[in-house]
Amino acid sequence: MSRHVVVGKGAIGTTLAEQLAAAGHDVLLVSRTAPASALPTGVQHQLADVSAPGTLTTLARGADALYNCVNPPYHRWATDWPPLHRAFLEAAEDSGAVLVITSNLYGHGPGSGVMTEATPLRSTETKGAVRAEMWRSALELHEAGRLRAVEVRASDYFGPRAGGAAHYGARLLGPLLAGRTLRPVGNPEVPHSVAYVPDIARTLATVALDRETWGKVWLAPHQPAETYRDVASRFARAAGVPIAGISPVPAAALRLGALLSPMLREVRAVSYQFTEPFEVDSSRSERTLGLAPTGWDEAVAATLAWWRAEHGTAAA
Repeated sequence: MSRHVVVGKGAIGTTLAEQLAAAGHDVLLVSRTAPASALPTGVQHQLADVSAPGTLTTLARGADALYNCVNPPYHRWATDWPPLHRAFLEAAEDSGAVLVITSNLYGHGPGSGVMTEATPLRSTETKGAVRAEMWRSALELHEAGRLRAVEVRASDYFGPRAGGAAHYGARLLGPLLAGRTLRPVGNPEVPHSVAYVPDIARTLATVALDRETWGKVWLAPHQPAETYRDVASRFARAAGVPIAGISPVPAAALRLGALLSPMLREVRAVSYQFTEPFEVDSSRSERTLGLAPTGWDEAVAATLAWWRAEHGTAAA
């Protein structure tokens, strides 16, 4: 049994903690606020602001793996991520725990084609540049022998615990199951790769326990890209409900909203992800790590079961 410190109690962090505890590991889940629901069996929780100097370093001592599953609000990435990332680097260096970074594809930027582990980090958009620099700085310290780091990237996710503003979470399931029109950002007819929350968590746990993977980037398993309409149709069929309609947020409305809301301004800055094909080829990581994406039918069924347990039936 090894000790794992997971920071961030969102969908990925909580699912990861659950998987690690089920495998018999000692798991500490850290967050700034208390969990809204009961923690998975075997998971301990610690309230802490890990951006406070020395806090994370103290919590990580004695850990074998330290996971960054934090995700500040879009409009605060430029201000919140640098001190948070420094705290993770310092804690990993002090404790000797491998730093496992949960990341995304923002660092690649528009026009990247089908993205793989080798796709360059060339984004000039603020959030993409922040995420790219986070990996570069971690890799530099890894190669210098000061710490051990590995990064797992994924596109938009869906699955149990994916709520909030997730493009394929509550923003899809809420209106779909209530019989309301779906209002995605961007073009619902272009292919867009998605990843299943438990598959992302499984990838994080896998690389943490395999030192041969450290110092590299890995992609969580992704199904072949489908359109937003395709994914919505899968959920509608499984739930036995019709799609009331799909009416994307008008570009003019998003542009106006961006003038008034810092959050919408940041959404608009990465809206290219939903107006052009946004595809991932995770086959190399899957082969190397011995992983595969969960089948659509199983993933959709589990997601709907979780949603209904949390929110009631479709009719409700």
